[in-house]
Amino acid sequence: MTLTAALVRLEIPSPSQSVWYLGPLPIRAYALAIMTGIVVALIMTRRRWSQRGGDPDDVLEIVFWAVPFGILGGRIYHVISSPDAYFGAGGDPWKAFAIWEGGLGIWGAIALGALGAWIGARKQKVSFVAFADAVAPGLLVAQAIGRLGNWFNQELFGGPTTLPWGLRIDPASATFPADLPADTLFHPTFLYELLWNLAAAALIVWLERRYRLGHGRVFWAYVMAYTSGRIWIEYLRIDTAHEILGLRLNVWTSLLVGLGALVAFVLVGRRHPGRETTVVTGDPVEPADEGEDVPETPSGDPSGAIAPADSSDEPAPHEQES
Repeated sequence: MTLTAALVRLEIPSPSQSVWYLGPLPIRAYALAIMTGIVVALIMTRRRWSQRGGDPDDVLEIVFWAVPFGILGGRIYHVISSPDAYFGAGGDPWKAFAIWEGGLGIWGAIALGALGAWIGARKQKVSFVAFADAVAPGLLVAQAIGRLGNWFNQELFGGPTTLPWGLRIDPASATFPADLPADTLFHPTFLYELLWNLAAAALIVWLERRYRLGHGRVFWAYVMAYTSGRIWIEYLRIDTAHEILGLRLNVWTSLLVGLGALVAFVLVGRRHPGRETTVVTGDPVEPADEGEDVPETPSGDPSGAIAPADSSDEPAPHEQES
């Protein structure tokens, strides 16, 4: 076998199907990838939150708000940034609600997901920025796992390539470019982003431990790491997307968001060079032990810190009962 033939055998095949049926119930690979990513991120965040001194159960309460908001925001951004399939010629507006078919924009997911997390953090009376730092590595891992859904759906791949790890797409698939030969291999951008995100997650965990990052700096480091990878990966993709001044919308978004994250990282670091001492925003009120009577004074001060006007050992007869 020649070297060329051996390299060709390394090509990445696409899954033969992306939907399985449990009776009448469809089990979709895209949904499984998203849900698996969420579960892994939840486990990671609970552990990291506990290490920061928080109650792991707080994470469940916050995620209860963040996940639905994130999915909604991701779908809205996808539909706005790629409207032709829904509102263009031959498009179907009702498919805008078919999340199971794929299509979640990360920027919308982060924006509305952050809003949901903020609501949850306020209800739990914990620091939102501390939670953002705790969840950041888990988000990258979740995004990495979620990209497997694109592989199963044979979507969002890159341009043609002769590299040995080229991705084979079914020529009968609706996503296969009609103007290319059936044996064309494509850049596996799902794999590029998967590996980039895992490496970025490891990097920001190391930076956090090495420099004791806090006050939101871990989250801003996550944004910088993700956007820097998304820029070059976006250049490789050939799926339809709106362009502004010759650049895809997601490239512009990555540039602007990444720059904003860099500014925030620097400014926050100057004001808060260390890590928070607590993740709690409100002082808990500790009730008196059951069965313990709290003495009252005429001044209404239960602690007795303020003495009554007449401090003699025996109160006057008319003061013994009120």
